[in-house]
Amino acid sequence: MPDNPRQGAFYAIQAAIAFSMMGALIKAASVGMPNEMIVFTRCFIGLVILTPWALRIGLRQALATRRWGGHLLRAGFGIVAMYCFFYALGTLPLAKAMLLTYSMPLFLPFVAWAWLRERPTPAVWLAVSLGFVGIALMVDPRGLGGGTLTGTLVGAASGLFGAVAMVGIRRISNTEPAPRIVMYFALIATGLSAVPLAWAWATPTATQAVLMIAAGAVATFGQLCMTRAYGCAPAAWVGSFSYASVPVSALLAWLIWQETLSLRAMLGAALVIGLCVGLSVSAGRRRRLSVPP
Repeated sequence: MPDNPRQGAFYAIQAAIAFSMMGALIKAASVGMPNEMIVFTRCFIGLVILTPWALRIGLRQALATRRWGGHLLRAGFGIVAMYCFFYALGTLPLAKAMLLTYSMPLFLPFVAWAWLRERPTPAVWLAVSLGFVGIALMVDPRGLGGGTLTGTLVGAASGLFGAVAMVGIRRISNTEPAPRIVMYFALIATGLSAVPLAWAWATPTATQAVLMIAAGAVATFGQLCMTRAYGCAPAAWVGSFSYASVPVSALLAWLIWQETLSLRAMLGAALVIGLCVGLSVSAGRRRRLSVPP
């Protein structure tokens, strides 16, 4: 499958912005609402949004696949990552939760190398290394930087499970279009997340319902963008651009909850954003130069 690093970066950055917005909406909705309800609503809204597309082209065509195992694996790790992520959003400051979840790119090169035999290029290793430096600058070096130890560990676990899920997308994207991958995730995740509602159901207020519905819509858009990104370029490359969610989330947290960034954190955000833009421009230039006249 031919790769397009520039297009992959474009979709990944769109997804990062969408997921940052989703994080803010989920954090607002999580006050007084069980995590199980939030996860189910997010999955169910995604399924509702995608169903008209499936009906328009026909269910048989929309769901026709021979990659059942790949879809189940991607959805299984994805739903576990979602539970961990939403738990962290409800117990940690927004920037801290997003930062831990987006430790995912640090795991991606190793997962992709072991699973897909995609040996990272020197540019990708540099991106991951500098991205880690940028994230380290945004973490409070004195300890947890806010929140609880359990929330911090669960947030980090969401990064690991998310990395496996994203590499799973890359694994099946050579035969499965992005809408089908997202549709199968919505179907499987909605079914799995409905089970805990038997003991965790809570009727949302009107405000909570609006916030959760909006979060589901924004997340579905972000998921489509990210799925397309992993179909365009190697997993380790795309993962580097996911770091953009960290500074975007920090900005939203400042605007909504007055969570401020230190000079150290702003330097880290600038490093991450500059790195992503530079790599995207460099990738496009290399592709142009490699085309014979």
